[in-house]
Amino acid sequence: MAGVLDSVNQRTQLVGQNRLELLLFKLGGIQRYGINVFKVREVLQCPPLTVLPKLNGAIRGVAYVRGQAISIIDLNLATGGRAIDDIENRFIIVTEYNRSVQGFLVGSVERIININWEDILPPPTGSSRYSYLTAVTEVDNRLVEVLDVEKVLDEIAPVNTEVTTQITIKNIKNKRVLVADDSSVARKQIQRTLTALGLECDLAKNGKEALDLLNEVAKTQPVFEKYALMISDVEMPEMDGYTLTSAIKSNTDMKDLYIILHTSLSGIFNQAMVEKVGANDFIAKFNPDELAIAVQKVINVDAE
Repeated sequence: MAGVLDSVNQRTQLVGQNRLELLLFKLGGIQRYGINVFKVREVLQCPPLTVLPKLNGAIRGVAYVRGQAISIIDLNLATGGRAIDDIENRFIIVTEYNRSVQGFLVGSVERIININWEDILPPPTGSSRYSYLTAVTEVDNRLVEVLDVEKVLDEIAPVNTEVTTQITIKNIKNKRVLVADDSSVARKQIQRTLTALGLECDLAKNGKEALDLLNEVAKTQPVFEKYALMISDVEMPEMDGYTLTSAIKSNTDMKDLYIILHTSLSGIFNQAMVEKVGANDFIAKFNPDELAIAVQKVINVDAE
């Protein structure tokens, strides 16, 4: 238990400091990519794969890792590149996203770096290649690209965004929700859920954009009068969700804004992180019913 608590403490030191750890890897060429260490369970040399019929073309097969069958996704193939060859000498990054475990087949794995979110920027626009990126940064004077894994997974196995639970929102007039998420797929998923509840929302692509918007609102009215709540991702370029939450809760004009952290990050560290930055709730992506119920609870209490 002491070891687990030490690990929690070490990881939560990054919370609110706008920092993260990236695992650097390559696919089929010289380009470097990064993935948040929080989402990585382990890195293994690619085990034998069992090929099953009717799988998505980007899934190279199924591997048995510590007694669990997981799909192995060729990350180069899934993002429009060529299939990774010589797979028995390649690696898989076992990750947990959106309540599921999967392995990403990559060419090679390099090292873990600690970096400031301010040094991670939104990707360029105008190229289909960049549509799979959520951010870019520079390490050792070379570009590192952070892939939009949620987009990759949604293309392979689309997430159901339909709200099936009967939800009633009281006094819905003038109730808006601010949504901050760097993934275009995630923003659309959340927007569809809110629309199904009859709610309108404003969308921000990262924490800095959301905070700038709130600062503008605060110039003319209390933030909570415009927004019933904010739903924020954790991983975002320029300013992450933890730093955004800390900034809001330390601002007298914004501190009453209800904040739900909504992220594909999962594991034992989340509750400690939520408590440290002062968020009101945490929901793992993506279950539309759970999100709808959480939103209903906030708005209906506010209406009473």
